[in-house]
Amino acid sequence: MDWGTDLWDQYDIIDKHTQSGLELVEKYVKFVKERTEIEQNYAKQLRNLTKKYNPKRGCREEQECRFSNHQSFLDILNEMNDYAGQRELIAENMMMNICIELTKYLQELKMERKTHLSEAKKAQQSLESTYKQLDSSKKRFEREWREADKAAQYAEKTDQDINATKADVEKAKQQANMRTHIAEECKNDYAAQLQKYNQEQSRFYFSDVPLIFNKLQDMDERRVRKLAQGYVLFSDTERHVMPIIGKCLEGVTKAGTNVNERNDSIALIEQYKSGFERPGDLDFEDYSQGINRASSDSSLGTLGTPKGPLELLGKNRSKPFWLFSKKSKPTVTEDFGHLPPEQRRKRLQQKLDDIGKELQKEADQSEALGKMKDVYEKNPQMGDPASLSPQINQTAQNMERLRGELNKYESWLIEAGRRGDSMLRRGTLREDALSYTSHSNNNGSTHEPYSPDRTHSEEGTPDPSQAIYAEFDDDFEEEEELVAPIGQCTAMYNFPGASEGTITMQEGEVLSVVEEDKGDGWTRVRRANGNEGYIPTSYVSISISK
Repeated sequence: MDWGTDLWDQYDIIDKHTQSGLELVEKYVKFVKERTEIEQNYAKQLRNLTKKYNPKRGCREEQECRFSNHQSFLDILNEMNDYAGQRELIAENMMMNICIELTKYLQELKMERKTHLSEAKKAQQSLESTYKQLDSSKKRFEREWREADKAAQYAEKTDQDINATKADVEKAKQQANMRTHIAEECKNDYAAQLQKYNQEQSRFYFSDVPLIFNKLQDMDERRVRKLAQGYVLFSDTERHVMPIIGKCLEGVTKAGTNVNERNDSIALIEQYKSGFERPGDLDFEDYSQGINRASSDSSLGTLGTPKGPLELLGKNRSKPFWLFSKKSKPTVTEDFGHLPPEQRRKRLQQKLDDIGKELQKEADQSEALGKMKDVYEKNPQMGDPASLSPQINQTAQNMERLRGELNKYESWLIEAGRRGDSMLRRGTLREDALSYTSHSNNNGSTHEPYSPDRTHSEEGTPDPSQAIYAEFDDDFEEEEELVAPIGQCTAMYNFPGASEGTITMQEGEVLSVVEEDKGDGWTRVRRANGNEGYIPTSYVSISISK
């Protein structure tokens, strides 16, 4: 069953039906657009909500995130922010895959429908034009036949009239014959026009119109199928992000299960435990014996700590300690003496750890500079050893300053009453750092534990630079001619090559590897023009030939 066969005479119905289908597509696109606006507004409100309740940097709420219940709330805010992102993704996919696609397809359908209807109208107009010609020829045939009939009757009447002359009779017969001949021509023209119209009508109703209606049917079915796909996409768009939304909700659930009330209580204790003893009983002061009133010290005044809670709160030591009184803000001191003993020890220990890390960093840099200076002294073509003096001096000054701070904070920690396990490690670090000092200047302001011309340091320990660079130095003495490359390397970063003995390098440049890294972080390379120099090993990707 198709429209061309069964609905050949329902042009108006087909016209209205196809128009209604296009209007439905427009209505659905509008519906989806409003849905995307809802999703976007919902996501925006969620983001504003999470932003509103997220703690600002450095505020009290951010400092309380060490507690699991506070951290879990932040995790929930982060998950809701991700959830908002998924709602935005739903809106974006609906707009791209449904609204934009259907709108574009709808324009194509409108043009196609307009074309088909235009073809139908043209066929109808052609048939109507043929019918008008038929009707015109028919009326002419009718008119001419009447005139011929009248002329024949007049000729017959004239022939029977005794008063009519022979010339009148002949004239009447000639007129009748002429009219009869014209009528016959009109008859033949009418018959031809009738045959032509019947052919046009048959083609119109059995070929042209069914073909056009079937095209409209195919267009409408494609429209329905495309709209059905849009209906499915409406749900699939959200279903595709449901796993991620589920993970967001699982994250919210996990945040709730991660709350540990016992750990939060312990964290509060660790953070604010003062280390003070509770106040003892006040002594009785007998004024009846004439004893001068002495300043009454509570047990807090005899704790032997640098500062007690009464001092920290700015209270008079002769007055008792009021637990719920308003506390004044203590003055911050460098030795953290304004803090209770327990908190003071923790802050001092943390400070020592930070200084130790900085000292280790400076020690590593000093060692690297010392090795580089030895290389320059043994191989002047690589660079000037004097160019490293400012960096060596600055590193030595930094190490001296850090060692001074380390001693100062160690003494304060001992004064605070406890020396942690990490202090043993930091003490070892100090001893190690002392062994990495800069090379001496001409004025003798600093001293070095090792030098290129000695195999042992002043303390009698082996000189590490001799072992590390012995092979490196021998290679320079033996290599007078260009050696064959052992591989290639590709630059991952730009390197200016400002120091002597180094070579500039651009990202992506391919160089030949002449000598592998000996452990000092430098690789010797050669360009195609024969220029050689050293580059940082970490700046290139090396491929050694087997």
